[in-house]
Amino acid sequence: MDTKLKQMRECVLEELNYIPKGPIPQGELRAMYWMQRMHSLGRKTTTTQTAREVLDKCITYLKKDHPNFEFKYDEEFFSRIR
Repeated sequence: MDTKLKQMRECVLEELNYIPKGPIPQGELRAMYWMQRMHSLGRKTTTTQTAREVLDKCITYLKKDHPNFEFKYDEEFFSRIR
């Protein structure tokens, strides 16, 4: 595994500490966040997105299927990281 990929994984795993585990919609958020965030940090990405932008995008998408679910995440953490 190359160093860049390892660094990306470590970064996203750290960020996932601020999105708690929970029932199915919360688990979907964590899975989607992992995929989208890894893509946003990858070499082939065409647009730069912050962690918060990725999180908001995931929540907006998941709200279509789970409109009444309150997704949990550390607001303070996601407001200050890039």
